[in-house]
Amino acid sequence: MGDHDSSGILPFNATEVTMDNGLRVIVVPTGYPNLVSLQIPVQTGSRNEVEPGKSGFAHFFEHMMFRGTPRFSTERYNGVITRAGARQNAYTTDDYTNYHVTCATEDLEAVIEIEADRFMNLRYSEEDFRTEARAILGEYNKSASDPLNKLLEVQRDNAFTIHPYKHTTMGFIRDIEDMPNQFEYSRTFFDRWYRPEFSTIIVAGDVKPDALVNLVYRYFRDWRPGSAVETAIPQEPAPSGAIVAHVPWSTATLPWVTLGFRGPAFSEDDPGYAALDMLLDLSFGETSDLYHRLVEVEQKVDQLFSYNPATQDPSLATVFARVKDPNDAAYVRDEIAKTFASLRAKPVDAKRLAEAKSHARYGFARTLDNSESVAATLARFVRFNRSYDTINALFRQYERLTPTTLSEAAERFLTQEGLVQTTLSHEPLDTALHTAPMLQTATSDAAPSVAAQGVAIEDGQVVFQQTPSTLLRFKLLFAVGSAHDPAGQEGTAALTADMVAEAGSRAMKTDEITHALFPMAGSFTVQVDKEMTVFTGVIHSDNLERFIDIVIPQLVEPGYREEDFSRLKEQQLNALVQDLRSSNDEELAKERLQANVFAGTAYGHTTLGTVAGIDATTLAHIRAFAERGYTTSTLTLGLSGDFPKPLLNQLKTRLAKLPGGGWLPTPSVSGRAPSGLEIEIIKKDTRAAAISFGHPIGVTRAHPDYAALWLARAFLGDHRSSVGRLQNRIREVRGMNYGNYAYIEAFPRGMHQFFPDANLARQAQLFEVWIRPVPPEQAVFALKAGLFEVERLIRDGLTEEEFEEIRHYLKKNVFVMLKTQDQQLGYALDSRWYGTGDFATTMREQLDALTAQSTNSAIRRHLSAQNLSVVMIAADAVGLREELLSGAFTTMSYNAPKPQDVVDEDQVIGAKSLGLSADRVRITPVEDVFAPITWSSSTTYWGFGALYDIVVKA
Repeated sequence: MGDHDSSGILPFNATEVTMDNGLRVIVVPTGYPNLVSLQIPVQTGSRNEVEPGKSGFAHFFEHMMFRGTPRFSTERYNGVITRAGARQNAYTTDDYTNYHVTCATEDLEAVIEIEADRFMNLRYSEEDFRTEARAILGEYNKSASDPLNKLLEVQRDNAFTIHPYKHTTMGFIRDIEDMPNQFEYSRTFFDRWYRPEFSTIIVAGDVKPDALVNLVYRYFRDWRPGSAVETAIPQEPAPSGAIVAHVPWSTATLPWVTLGFRGPAFSEDDPGYAALDMLLDLSFGETSDLYHRLVEVEQKVDQLFSYNPATQDPSLATVFARVKDPNDAAYVRDEIAKTFASLRAKPVDAKRLAEAKSHARYGFARTLDNSESVAATLARFVRFNRSYDTINALFRQYERLTPTTLSEAAERFLTQEGLVQTTLSHEPLDTALHTAPMLQTATSDAAPSVAAQGVAIEDGQVVFQQTPSTLLRFKLLFAVGSAHDPAGQEGTAALTADMVAEAGSRAMKTDEITHALFPMAGSFTVQVDKEMTVFTGVIHSDNLERFIDIVIPQLVEPGYREEDFSRLKEQQLNALVQDLRSSNDEELAKERLQANVFAGTAYGHTTLGTVAGIDATTLAHIRAFAERGYTTSTLTLGLSGDFPKPLLNQLKTRLAKLPGGGWLPTPSVSGRAPSGLEIEIIKKDTRAAAISFGHPIGVTRAHPDYAALWLARAFLGDHRSSVGRLQNRIREVRGMNYGNYAYIEAFPRGMHQFFPDANLARQAQLFEVWIRPVPPEQAVFALKAGLFEVERLIRDGLTEEEFEEIRHYLKKNVFVMLKTQDQQLGYALDSRWYGTGDFATTMREQLDALTAQSTNSAIRRHLSAQNLSVVMIAADAVGLREELLSGAFTTMSYNAPKPQDVVDEDQVIGAKSLGLSADRVRITPVEDVFAPITWSSSTTYWGFGALYDIVVKA
């Protein structure tokens, strides 16, 4: 048994043990009570897919690991997770696959038991294997609408010739489509890699090391090392010349320009990775001269960032730029190339390097504020050598960096031979981009970096959560949001908030603030919703006073510079049109559903606004909105951490400079309840069909039926959880897609989160089902299947057993929801807004008071499976509309035979009538989405027929 003290960057005493079978165990008592996080990184990823036709298999096998064992079937495994109130999932990377569970300390043994069982005794049928293969194809399809995913795929395919980094983690599409035929190989893959000598058990949280090691030994001691011979991984030859690749994109999108280089492998002995990582951050991050010039001054680029993953073998270090005007693409490429050339010619300033080291230290400290984050951070680096000290070794390398070592890294890796240029665009780009830039002749001619009376904040306006943490945060919640956007200026609230958070103060420009915050790793960010705008400041206690001096003037004395307004306005328009409308079918369907249900109300547009609204907003509008909205009367101050009282008083005094007026209350909002089904099909060039459906509900957290609907939602499908009826029937049993979930509150930005953001409190909410993209030929069946499950819940209700299982899950899961300081403070502010008690305490009390009968009664009172708005996204919108209106039986086919109960259920679902008429199925070109919508208030349905004629017959 080895012990590690807290003298490195990791401030914890840890225990590290290697069992006789080769399994490594790392235990980290964090001091955070009640919760533990178990992470199991396995040293296999897409890097290990060396046999032809097997790309994407590590990611595929991650999914198969949830298919059960002879002792714990999928249902029984999920039952243990449910009873523990845990959240579990997994992810696959180029080099490793990580399985993670966060649960209450009291349930850790049960979780370790089921994890040990599946790692040692995984079993699945060929039918299950083929079903999961269909779901994997659905995951590929859902990602296909994002141009950046395709760009990465093409970049790697061109940059590598024989190394498996040639393909992304998802794999080549031809191999994904052939996965149903790889059943026998899957057994070989499991026997080869899922072995103790390639695995590490990491447990961080409220845990005693000796007891935990004994627990792991009890359940994992019979896991035998593997006997299969490892396949040799072909090493990529040295690059011999620059590579140029282009991706023509079929739909409108902003161009991407990228320059990458063959970077170093991660190593605890060689500082090459740390040096290149630091060099890229300094040269292309938000504090860099190039970022300041291209993004903030010239405003030719709305995204500029570098990506340098820590990998087992030499991979690609890349700079990405999204260009606003295709005519500027060649210029932007050349400016990036000039910056790379200058790094080879001129050392980095020593003061800038010292600031970057400070930023790295404080930034890392910010990731350690909860046990799950500690374990997750460890997993990312433990997987290299299965060692706790790997992170400490990396930060020792960072500390030893000098301008000379950075220059050496530039000479070593930023070479003409290793250059990979990849572009993506809808329009043709300048012919200059047909060839790579010449780094040795590039010279940098970049411009140098440019260096009201209020009232007191009362104690009743402060929510204070005192903790011993030296990581401090404050939240400034203003009771104003997009619901207060002036008519014709939809998007003003979001643009005003960005002008405060990202456009500097009267005394300091935005780049000056970015440079000042960099060494202290401080952040000042904003989130805007319908009725709330929340600014969040996060800083280490060492730097609090200076931090307040810098960021509070952004709010009380904004800079309001025209150049910043122009930049942020275009950035917001791109977020609406490019990121949401063009690149994210799933979020697009969800946001469109919200807009349709609340059309004609203050909630009838996204928080980003509308295209016309953003265009119409001026800097004068922004000033007026801030003066009326950001006042001491609309402010609630939230604080978390070990906040010194003198600095708290200083913060309150500085905020008292805000205007003292009030804001008009949000107009009363209630959704438009349809009569029967109404369907909008968004016509878009996409591989798959995304589906969202729902209806308004009058239940918020202040409503007596909230807990009952919260439980019903979890039964149907908790977000990104394997627990849920929809997930089980649509994904697990039928393999149609990647996930299916239900909601009783808005959940924006849900793509990669497990829990919703705090501070989304609203007076009106929506019951919603999200069916993640399915193959187009299965879209109608998927819609019917989702409706069928909601209808069954309303008709039959929950059994006593189902009710007790979900209630037990939620009573524990609520603590996992609130595992971070940010979530705890955010939910406390929400509880004050709703006028309810502490969220966790209130929900547990209300769940205890429920019965299956009272829950089923609430379900029938508030939910409907007939009166629903539906949004579907499809390429063949006309064909989909015709299928929906045909009333024909909907068939379903599979890769493998299904049990008779599924076949019988398919007959019922396929025969289900949607009761649609021609005027209730509307087609909208994607280009018209997020334009202002005018609805007739005299009817409860949509008059779609005329619009359909215009769109389809034109």
